[in-house]
Amino acid sequence: MTKQEFREFYQNKLIYLDGATGSNLQKAGMPTGVCPEQWILEHPDAILELQRAFVEAGTNILYAPTFTANRIKLAEYGLAEHLIDMNTELVRLAKQAAGGKALVAGDITMTGRQLTPMGDMDFEQLIDVYKEQIRVLDQAGVDLLVVETMMSLQETRAALIAAKEVSSLPVIASLTFESDNKTLFGTDPMTAMLVLQALGADVVGTNCSTGPDQMCGVVRQMKQVAKIPVLAKPNAGLPKLDSEGRTVYEMDAETFGREMCLLVEAGATFLGGCCGTTVKHIRSMVEKTGAMKLPETTDAAQNKGIRYLTSERKTLAFGLDDRFHIVGERINPTGKKKFQACIRDNDFSMVEEFVTQQEESGASILDINMGMSGIDEKETLLKVMEDVSMQTSLPLCIDSSHVDVQEYVLRHYPGRALINSISMESAKMEPLLQIAKKYGAMFILLPVSDEGLPKDLDEKKEIIQKILRRALELGFTKEDIVVDGLVATVGANKNAALETLETIRYCKEQGLATICGLSNISFGLPERSYINAAFLTMAIANGLTMAIANPNQELLTSCMLASDLLLHKQDADLSYIEVMNERKQRTAKTVEQEASAAEKSVLQKVYECVLKGNKTKIVDQVHEALKEHEAQQILNEALLPAINEVGDLFDKGIYFLPQLIASAEAMKTAIEDIQPLLLAASDGKPKATIVIATVEGDIHDIGKNLVALMLKNYGFRVIDLGKDVPKEVIIETAKKEHADIIALSALMTTTMQQMKHVIEYAKEQGVTAKVLIGGAVITQEYADEIGADGYSKDAAEAVKVAKQVLGLRD
Repeated sequence: MTKQEFREFYQNKLIYLDGATGSNLQKAGMPTGVCPEQWILEHPDAILELQRAFVEAGTNILYAPTFTANRIKLAEYGLAEHLIDMNTELVRLAKQAAGGKALVAGDITMTGRQLTPMGDMDFEQLIDVYKEQIRVLDQAGVDLLVVETMMSLQETRAALIAAKEVSSLPVIASLTFESDNKTLFGTDPMTAMLVLQALGADVVGTNCSTGPDQMCGVVRQMKQVAKIPVLAKPNAGLPKLDSEGRTVYEMDAETFGREMCLLVEAGATFLGGCCGTTVKHIRSMVEKTGAMKLPETTDAAQNKGIRYLTSERKTLAFGLDDRFHIVGERINPTGKKKFQACIRDNDFSMVEEFVTQQEESGASILDINMGMSGIDEKETLLKVMEDVSMQTSLPLCIDSSHVDVQEYVLRHYPGRALINSISMESAKMEPLLQIAKKYGAMFILLPVSDEGLPKDLDEKKEIIQKILRRALELGFTKEDIVVDGLVATVGANKNAALETLETIRYCKEQGLATICGLSNISFGLPERSYINAAFLTMAIANGLTMAIANPNQELLTSCMLASDLLLHKQDADLSYIEVMNERKQRTAKTVEQEASAAEKSVLQKVYECVLKGNKTKIVDQVHEALKEHEAQQILNEALLPAINEVGDLFDKGIYFLPQLIASAEAMKTAIEDIQPLLLAASDGKPKATIVIATVEGDIHDIGKNLVALMLKNYGFRVIDLGKDVPKEVIIETAKKEHADIIALSALMTTTMQQMKHVIEYAKEQGVTAKVLIGGAVITQEYADEIGADGYSKDAAEAVKVAKQVLGLRD
């Protein structure tokens, strides 16, 4: 099926997907702990009966049962070499069940391994894993692809890029969101939609995690910016255990169907069911929503004229008449000898300083440039991009004059970036436009040709129009483009400012956003800051959208804020007052406070390394601190307070999984370094022993690994048994190691019941260790129901709960 045929297929109607596979197959006899795909192949009648019933209930698209049939997942069962045969036969079964009455989607999901820099999986390696499975699914004859139950936007991008490079099939992308309407990695629904639709997804949506009513907020946020259909595939409510210890979902089919109407009203047009939904649920959904009318226009159409840049965790939306934005220019080695020396020594501490300073000073976007000699620009810029993306949620502007460098970094960037820049140079224009289109980026249009700078204003306008026409031919819109006003120095060309202002006015009349390198205007003149500030206010008044500048210059940012206020831009008055008050507070520090800060500076540097997840620098800072402080003091006054602060930031939704992992790893590095000193100063005994494992049948361990790391950082002796661990192994280890706590993790509703079995078996064996449980599908109510001693919603809370159940003080 082509993408155009797919668009015709779903045009002006609701599309119905299938219901749950795993929970229904368990009812049909599939045990936990087995490879689901292998069990299906050994019991084909079970999947045929289920999927035929879904089709009869009204399903338009069946998901082939290939969910975890990728190389990495199959390898955990020793089945990787059977990938081709298994995927091919599973698709054949789905097509047989569809019987020509429904489309069949090849189903793929996460691999369970984390991408660098948090894990050990290289991005290109992940793309290759997805390519391998997608090729087989395509050759097996699926009509489209679905990438579902994704917790990471970056992994979803990898799957989409893989699909784009080896297949022409339509692709649906579906993520799972937590109760705060963010993914585990901190991506909100709007950002997910913007990034994935720009990358070429044909449908984007959400599945799993919640029931229909709780999913409405996610769908509404996606619909605000969607140019493509929105998918909703909720669970049948939240899971519970029945009297026999089985996982069940309490939402009946009638209620499910009725609540699916809310999702249609919120904007979803692709509808289905996830965990716990049966054939009855799908039939009820079809019956209840079948007569509903679709919205005539999309919210995205109503938002025409709005531009969107994103990081992995944040969206910047702006129009031509909105408040002015600064693109921070500091992460650029040009003219910075000290910065260049640090980069050559693989020391990125100044990058981190520039990020913090520019964000605090009001930058909306950060430009990153590594154009200097003596380094591999491609790898260095990638490293900087990854580090900056971990430290801030601001969108990035990728700045390089080399086509291959731009593609390399854009391919890895986990958001929607701004390319700096695309000119009319024949060797670069077409390749860069194709790259921008492939990766869904916006770009700065630089009005320069093979002949160099334009001779006059007319030639500048002509170049702008030529690049614009080609971009529109390739499918870009005017909202994807920001034109560089091309500022020359007024010292050499007395009309430089006037010509740039005319360019800005011209572009705004054409419906184009504009940007300029602000400091160029004053080059070679004394007291440049006054010229820059005056020019900025004139440019903003003429419609300039953003400028590449140093946001640390207070005169510049003050003029920007004042200009927005005087032009009566939305909330500009409040922003002006807020920033000015903050500046007063910053300058009101007393001498005593500054002296106190100086005394704590060594420990403060260790603290900040943990807070910022600076794994490479923390050992040096710890060694400096050891010259003045005991190891225990460093632990108590720097490391532990810092990781506590990280936990608080995580709880408040300011930090997300990437920052939490980075900070925990930095602390682990520091503790490993001072561990001998800590043991020498104590009795050598850890606080307590904890045995931790992901329960039998569950092969997810991201959260469990982080909990283990955090517990180790707090001095607990942690024995990590890994994933898919039988209850007998857990309890035997707990007895052997005299465990004080048994910590259990489960991500899937189909495996959470194993926690109850572990608790029951522990009692049978006379094990008195406290049992803590956690995981994406686990709740306090469930913990109480099965008799667990504690429940933790995340890694940061796990430490607090462990201390509480053992009666330990902080």
